[in-house]
Amino acid sequence: MNDLLAIPCVLMRGGTSKGPFFLASDLPASADARDKILLSVMGSGHPLQIDGIGGGNPVTSKVAIVGPATIPGADVDYLFAQVRVDQQIVDTSPNCGNMLAAVGPFAIEAGLIPVRGETTLVRIHNVNTGKLIDADVPTPNGSVSYLGEAAIDGVPGSAAPIALTFMDAAGARTGKLFPTGKPVDLIDGVAVTCIDCAMPMMLIEAGSIGASGFESAAELNADKELLGRLEKLRIAAGERMGLGDVRNQVTPKPVLISRPRSGGHINVRYFMPHQCHPSLATTGAVGIATACIKEGTVASLLLGTQTPPLLLSIEHPSGHLDVKLYERDGKVVAGILRTARRLFEGQVFAKPVTQLGCAA
Repeated sequence: MNDLLAIPCVLMRGGTSKGPFFLASDLPASADARDKILLSVMGSGHPLQIDGIGGGNPVTSKVAIVGPATIPGADVDYLFAQVRVDQQIVDTSPNCGNMLAAVGPFAIEAGLIPVRGETTLVRIHNVNTGKLIDADVPTPNGSVSYLGEAAIDGVPGSAAPIALTFMDAAGARTGKLFPTGKPVDLIDGVAVTCIDCAMPMMLIEAGSIGASGFESAAELNADKELLGRLEKLRIAAGERMGLGDVRNQVTPKPVLISRPRSGGHINVRYFMPHQCHPSLATTGAVGIATACIKEGTVASLLLGTQTPPLLLSIEHPSGHLDVKLYERDGKVVAGILRTARRLFEGQVFAKPVTQLGCAA
């Protein structure tokens, strides 16, 4: 047909994110070759990703790679890749909980696991963090259902509900809930909580750096002085958390927190890390909610420590995200309702690996 490399691909929306889903067997085994293929597919290194299928925004420049489980007790493996828009960088250090919402439907329709009744439980091994997440996927009449009445803020319309349960999200990257050993650290005169629960994050009370916490995502993205200060704090926090030099990593994520205005428990602005998220990352919600139930964090000092079991409502730029928290065997379990949709299936074209400077 032509001299480009054709790769089977399904474009899916998961939660408030969107990106291509691949079977692991359809991509190179070499991480270097795989990442260069993903950069070619997404068109990274250009603000519009004009030479690829990326959407020019971090929430639409994400990739899911799914394959058979490699550990006992799981149904499938899921490797998440955050592909930078502006730079040719692929970061596989974090998980993405929004894309996670589409992993179960994709795995069922790819034939990796069978339908198991009206609802199919898919136990997902997140390769990035080594953690297990349960996804309850609606499968009436023997197939995945995408249509339904569930609505999530940040996505128009409604869809079938997908319940995600994070079984034990603490220490997703560092092995510790508080990697610095403390619920609060002072960095450059600012009190921060460095927490690693589903996603490594740095929580800051918005007022401590001169923000209200209620700015729109666009207003925050235009505030270069604030973004520069957040990045300086983030780099220092990454070192304290044992993550090393995080300049080319997307973690830890900076999060501004403030008191709620619209009936929630807490208000947040979550950064990805160099742009404000238009809503909120699912993994971020898990970590923020966990910080609210732990004594001495900037979140619990602001709000008063919350006690599980509870349904904790987090306000964000597009509305609310609710996290159900409870304890099981001494560990915090977090449940979140998401939706997903299959958007397109076919082949995506990339430059051949031999043209990208790497071996197949």
